[in-house]
Amino acid sequence: MNRIELGDSVELIKTVDTESIHLILSDIPYGINFDNWDVLHNNTNSALLGRSPAQEKSGSVFKRRGKPLNGWSQADKNIPMEYYEWCKIWAKDWYRVLKPGASCFIFAGRRLAHRCICAMEDEGFIFKDMVAWEKDSAAYRAQKLSSVFDRRQDICNSEKWKGWKIGNLRPLFEPILWFMKPYPQGSTLTDNVLKYGVGGFNEIKLKEMAVWNEGLEICSNILRIESERTDRGLHPTQKAVRLMEILISLVTTEGQIVLDPFCGCGTTLVAARNLNREYIGFEINEEYYNHILLRLGNKEGVS
Repeated sequence: MNRIELGDSVELIKTVDTESIHLILSDIPYGINFDNWDVLHNNTNSALLGRSPAQEKSGSVFKRRGKPLNGWSQADKNIPMEYYEWCKIWAKDWYRVLKPGASCFIFAGRRLAHRCICAMEDEGFIFKDMVAWEKDSAAYRAQKLSSVFDRRQDICNSEKWKGWKIGNLRPLFEPILWFMKPYPQGSTLTDNVLKYGVGGFNEIKLKEMAVWNEGLEICSNILRIESERTDRGLHPTQKAVRLMEILISLVTTEGQIVLDPFCGCGTTLVAARNLNREYIGFEINEEYYNHILLRLGNKEGVS
């Protein structure tokens, strides 16, 4: 059953059988111009994805220019809607392949997550919850406003605006969108669990695997997971294996099938294998695809 394929997931998912998947877990492109694969709108900015001198010197993962959030043009205003339309392209097949009552976890970023939610709801999904992944570190690149005035040799305003910055706060949490495919009309979730093996969540496993503040044993929707050294270096947006293991353990049992249509360097698949789940993964980038094969010790993409 285990299967890894190189190609466009929008087309590859059409080969997945209807109602055959117990969980979709995927870190999809956020549409925030992180790199070429993350530009999901009509590019009208000639500087987009270029590099500034500061970025050339920086050790940050942010190596390219994004599109300024100025909202001046209609093209800027269209970006959220274009992301919504992109999500709708694949959401229909995601709904089709999931078993009734099955969960879908999506990492979609903070800025455009609401558009992903709308696209998924419009295709029939229930938006069940938003889980917060509290990270141990995050890149922080807000620019000092005083530094801009210093370059302009405007000493007066440099002093006036000392301590102010342009940009965002340090992003120490990432939202994980939790969707569920509706269970059959006239049934209950308990009936659904008996028939399809999905629909509930495993509180015991969550208590065992997650880290809780000050010894609290009450499970919450805030997960504190620290990245290991091995959770870095293969992909610019690589996630922690432990985090994926928690999400998989939360809603599936051994032998069930986990699908990641945008599997990057394969962290979801590694976590699924570690937990004795079957897995299917699609990746369009050949470099990342080869990383997946190496991580799984798989030279052919199937087993």
